[in-house]
Amino acid sequence: MFTQQDLRQLNAKGISIDRIEEQLACFKNGFPYLPVYASASVEKGIMCIPSCEQIGFLNRWNDYLKTDKKIVKFVPASGAASRMFKDLFEFLDSDVSVQESPFLRKFFKGIRHFAFYSSLNMACKKNEGEDTASLCKSNRYRQVIENLLLEKGLNYGRLPKGLILFHNYPAGPRTAMEEHLVEGAFHACSKNREVTVHFTVSPEHRELFRQLAGQKSPLYAEQFKVKYRIEFSDQKSSTDTIAVDSENRPFRDNERLVFRPGGHGALVENLNDIDADVVFIKNVDNVAPDSLKSITIHYKNLMAGVLVTYQQKIFDCLNLIDSGKYGHNQLMEMLYFLQDELCVKNPETKVLEDVELVLYIKSKLNRPLRVCGMVKNQGEPGGGPFLAVNADNTISPQILESSQIDMTNPEAERLFKRGTHFNPVDMVCALKNYKGEKFDLLRYVDKNTGFISRKSRNGRELKALELPGLWNGGMSDWNTIFVELPIDTFNPVKTANDLLREEHQV
Repeated sequence: MFTQQDLRQLNAKGISIDRIEEQLACFKNGFPYLPVYASASVEKGIMCIPSCEQIGFLNRWNDYLKTDKKIVKFVPASGAASRMFKDLFEFLDSDVSVQESPFLRKFFKGIRHFAFYSSLNMACKKNEGEDTASLCKSNRYRQVIENLLLEKGLNYGRLPKGLILFHNYPAGPRTAMEEHLVEGAFHACSKNREVTVHFTVSPEHRELFRQLAGQKSPLYAEQFKVKYRIEFSDQKSSTDTIAVDSENRPFRDNERLVFRPGGHGALVENLNDIDADVVFIKNVDNVAPDSLKSITIHYKNLMAGVLVTYQQKIFDCLNLIDSGKYGHNQLMEMLYFLQDELCVKNPETKVLEDVELVLYIKSKLNRPLRVCGMVKNQGEPGGGPFLAVNADNTISPQILESSQIDMTNPEAERLFKRGTHFNPVDMVCALKNYKGEKFDLLRYVDKNTGFISRKSRNGRELKALELPGLWNGGMSDWNTIFVELPIDTFNPVKTANDLLREEHQV
């Protein structure tokens, strides 16, 4: 099936034949649905922490920050802003007038309120000889958008979201990347006042990120009295997946195999390369201006407090098991902790002898741990929290996308529709075991939770394979705790007009 040229291409990308064979089998066989046991809720599966109980977790995190543990803020930032400006690109390619489009009417009505307005104005003056207001007044809207999106102007149509100006301040506008630097100073600052922020970026934009970090981080370091350590990594070429044709045969272009990025699930390899005790993960576009940062920081610290509190409980259990100084009653306490607090259940535990039970408990406790924020569902897209049945017939908390649930099954569809919360990709993770050793995160991925989509290349249809998502299948075999967060902590920017929302106006 593979030519010598194919083998050289695979070798250059660091992809083995075995991995390609696995991917081709996925195209042929598809991916199984994950059985749903229940929708997670505040009644079962989601912690809703009263104000009076939050102080204990916050104090626990403050104490943890006084140790020598390493904290990292991990921001997937390779996503292009092209989707954010999708409506504007469509306008450039059509004969539609501004008045015919509600999106465009809103965009131009609020154009002065965008953080990038001043930069856009300068670009318009340079390229068109008139400012933005004059161009709009004479209905030359296309020139305005061209200066926003195209290379002759700000080139926003080809930049990643992290480099887009999001918020205006008296001292000047900030990009999404800068907002993460500021946020990190308040929740991810280690004992020595060092803030480590790791951005995953595309290779073509790495230098732009470096330049911006070099310009801005000294200013924020001085303002917040911290030292920044800013890291960058690319999505590895070895995580690309092969494309196939309609007959599930490798897709070729000019006799070369065609590969596509494996989606955000590929970033589990970047995360696995990080040497840290605790890692915060948050999407690049989910940032708030300073006026809303206090509530964001509060709940970041709360989630981290929950993480290290439960991590210590897990470590205590594992150390007791290793000591051998436990009896049946203590084993049962560990089992109830696993069932009632970590929501991991196994119908077979009732018939296990103590020797088998201790092996089961240790295997389920000695895993990476994550605390995932969940907000009440208000119609936003995204995965949701469920109690799902795993391949070993255990039940555990999982973040599932709708594509992972069999909607032809009436009961599964009912449980999906009963979901009260969704996943805003706001989590904090513990990456080391009770002996202080790093977990190999690749061992905890459910490879049966990928996704197949249809694309086109040069007018020919192809099928693309996305790896298990970072926060669903990529972390499927982690211990997971869901914590309810207020909607005020979730401020995503999916379209340009989202920046006109009240929460993004300073």
